[in-house]
Amino acid sequence: MNSWRNLCFEFQAMASPCSLHIDGTDEGLMRRAAAAAIAEVRRIERKYSRYLDDSVIGRINRAAGGAAVAIDPETESLLDFAAQLHALSDGLFDVTSGVLRRAWDFKNGRLAAQAELTELITMVGWQQVVRYDRHIRLPHEGMELDFGGFGKEYAADRAAATLREHGIAHALVNLGGDLHALGERGLPELQGNAWQVSIQHPRPEITQTGQPLALLALKRGGLATSGDYERFFLHEGRRYCHILDPRTGWPVAHWQCVSVLSTNTTSAGALATIAMIKGELGLAWLEGQGASYLAVQPDGQLRQSVAASK
Repeated sequence: MNSWRNLCFEFQAMASPCSLHIDGTDEGLMRRAAAAAIAEVRRIERKYSRYLDDSVIGRINRAAGGAAVAIDPETESLLDFAAQLHALSDGLFDVTSGVLRRAWDFKNGRLAAQAELTELITMVGWQQVVRYDRHIRLPHEGMELDFGGFGKEYAADRAAATLREHGIAHALVNLGGDLHALGERGLPELQGNAWQVSIQHPRPEITQTGQPLALLALKRGGLATSGDYERFFLHEGRRYCHILDPRTGWPVAHWQCVSVLSTNTTSAGALATIAMIKGELGLAWLEGQGASYLAVQPDGQLRQSVAASK
């Protein structure tokens, strides 16, 4: 009879360190399931990365201003989700807003020129996208789709689903901090306990011990964080992060970070990003959606609707 154990599988995907933590008794099954889940993450990366010319997103973007592109059911489902998010956020979550990054250089700390942003904003607008009979067309040359707002989170959900399909009942998927808990802990000494997950502190330089912002208990579902610390630069004492307001093209500048718990990682990530863009109205909006959250104010104060320990 096999004994219980926890196996950790680490890998790189979507420009992030990733891991699968699995509790189980059948090591062979656990390894096969992990391999299948990792393969699923890589499949999604190849299919939807904006950096790959032969990805679905690459083909759609290259055809902008030209003919419509045929899409498969999975892509159509993700586009339906993008449309729902656009409506839910009053246009703030817009998968056509990725073109705005052309005006910003976060690596070298270059501010965008307002004239360039003004021109790029004309290419932003989900309402301009044409969809019919499982086809999509971007009407203007230079327009782009970008699933970066939920692609990694979707991959986390698909990885969890793949583990489940292979008979795994107790696992934690971590794709660069986007998490999906597939059931509670399975080890006998931890049976029924939640997975303990840490939230990265948005200002690690002010913590002397490198402590996380908080520890959260996650038994089932998704947890995702959106913050101003992932890609940013400082200019004249002001922080400019990679999360851009599609209305202006300028970075958001209110919450240091927002973490959201939801039934799945895809929705958690989207809700967190929308709250970041909504600024001071973000938490009230999350409460209106019935979402549980943990957020850090501009002054560093913690706001939360979920129990957490620092």
